[in-house]
Amino acid sequence: MYNICIFAGTTEGRKLTEFLSGQSAALTACVATEYGEAMIKSSENLTILAERLSFDEMKELFSKAKFDLVIDATHPYAVEATKNISSACRETGTEYIRLARDHSNITSEVVFVSDAEEAAEFLDKTQGNILITTGSKEITKFVEIHDFENRIYARVLPNTASIQACADAGMKPAHIIAMQGPFSEEMNIAMLKAVSAEYIVTKDGGSPGGFDAKISAAVKSDVRIIVIGRPQKESGLCYSQVIDLLCDKFGFFCKPEVSIAGIGPGNADNMTLCVMKTVSSADCIIGAKRMLEAFDLSGRAFFESADAKTIADFIKSHHEYGSFAVLMSGDTGFFSGTKKLIPLLSDCEVNVLPGISSLAYLCSKLHKSYEDVKTVSLHGRDYDIVSCVRKENSVFALTGGGNDVKNVLSRLTNAGLGDVKVYIGERLGCGDEKITCGRASELADGAYDKLSSLLIENESADFLVSYGLPDDAFLRNTGDNKLVPMTKSEVRSVCLSKLMLTERAVCWDIGAGTGSVSVEMALKASKGKVYAVEYKENAIELIKKNAEKFSLDNIIVADGKAPEACEILPAPTHAFIGGSSGNMKEIISLLLDKNPHVRIVAAAVSLETVSELASCMKEFGFDKTEAVSLAVSRSEKAGDYNLMKALNPVYIFTMQNGGGKA
Repeated sequence: MYNICIFAGTTEGRKLTEFLSGQSAALTACVATEYGEAMIKSSENLTILAERLSFDEMKELFSKAKFDLVIDATHPYAVEATKNISSACRETGTEYIRLARDHSNITSEVVFVSDAEEAAEFLDKTQGNILITTGSKEITKFVEIHDFENRIYARVLPNTASIQACADAGMKPAHIIAMQGPFSEEMNIAMLKAVSAEYIVTKDGGSPGGFDAKISAAVKSDVRIIVIGRPQKESGLCYSQVIDLLCDKFGFFCKPEVSIAGIGPGNADNMTLCVMKTVSSADCIIGAKRMLEAFDLSGRAFFESADAKTIADFIKSHHEYGSFAVLMSGDTGFFSGTKKLIPLLSDCEVNVLPGISSLAYLCSKLHKSYEDVKTVSLHGRDYDIVSCVRKENSVFALTGGGNDVKNVLSRLTNAGLGDVKVYIGERLGCGDEKITCGRASELADGAYDKLSSLLIENESADFLVSYGLPDDAFLRNTGDNKLVPMTKSEVRSVCLSKLMLTERAVCWDIGAGTGSVSVEMALKASKGKVYAVEYKENAIELIKKNAEKFSLDNIIVADGKAPEACEILPAPTHAFIGGSSGNMKEIISLLLDKNPHVRIVAAAVSLETVSELASCMKEFGFDKTEAVSLAVSRSEKAGDYNLMKALNPVYIFTMQNGGGKA
């Protein structure tokens, strides 16, 4: 087991101690005070030395313990301590590294002074209250400021020694603020306001020490900033480099904590307490710009991204952060990026925190239950919203991308669903939240936020679920009074039942004609795709018109003869062959090449086609085959009588390898 010593007098030092506590190493943490000891989490492999060590005591400790490594994570202003630690390591032959804190980038106008005496000299010539945030050690340097007792407030560590030092300097108890930092911008603003500060005295302790939050709070509060200058920028490694060195040198591993947090509509009032606590304590916050804007990021580390892989790569490459909060809008389990992100974080400790979904929020505003609502997302996705609204009494839809509110309302109106009731929720949870109600046709010309939510109610939802739509439901006339051949209702019904379509089926309709079979395929395979293969121009136009008539977005026309036109199509799960133009064998061969288990149903009227299909059944050696002869007669009016008129007999062949019945 490796033996490591860390001088852990800073925020980074405590973080590093916590990281090493989880590794296979004997760890000694040196802090100057009992309070410093109390700030470090205990662990089985950790020994804490809570006392100020002289140079000789350091030498003695290093010689006896024979550490594999000493890490100096003392404060940037602790120049003497750093000098003693490095010298003691050098004289005992102990490996030493310095964890150096980067300077903050100060863009605001400030007064720089070299030390506390110079700061006191400057402030003695001013008027107004002063907040000292440099600790209790130097508080006596400010006692000569005129009206010291009334003007000076000191923020110090909450331990007896610090409070006593302030009292000994003559400070009033009400002017002593004993609290542990670092502090947020809001806390600093509140404190400056509470003491009516005109000036704040600080040191540049870097972002981890809360310096940036102090600066931004002072600027927003119109408080003058006095900065006691730091020593020259020191050499050393930043926190992430130290972690990388430890992992490379000793084989330690870094397993960051990642909390994927659902922030609801984005308003703090609508976030769970758990989410708020997690985000406030995370070392780094990640999210899209509009999500990050919901939080105060002053003095906080953050990364702007909504891409799952980019987020995962960032987390894995930034060891300086032990914990991350990844922001997800709404609820983590409701059309969220969480689904893509979790598999990419297998090397992390992942915690998923749910939030309030836009569905729950909108329905609560409308006083409606959502237990029977069909939920869909149209945000950057292809979805047959028209068929969904036809089937369901209540549909909730997220909009965005090309599927904005106007697009959805226009599609509903054009499909004859203009009378459905629509609730439009814009910028839910924000100060300018807006909810609009009306009929789809009435609202179709309005202007709406691109990321809106819709609740669509169709009181007359009644969707045909049986096969065999009436023949007159389809357009057949090409415009020159010529009818395109069409698979009749009864035959179509049997063929579709033999296909045994699934909701996500990928279908080929070869020799599609009017597209009647394609339409019924698309209605059944509502989450799949139907490729209507046809080469006759007049028939292609009819397929498109019939698809539009039934508002079906999942029908794609493949212009050309089979099998050539099918070469570029995706592998089918189901195929119907209504016309082969003499290429039956080649078509079936291609189908099997694309998917050996494709389910094929073919209809034949001529004996030549029957013979060809019978030959194919045998030649291709299907596991399961079936041939059905279907004879249909329809009644026809003849004077006062109804006579049965026979249609041409049709032979239906079913072929498949593997699962399913044929």
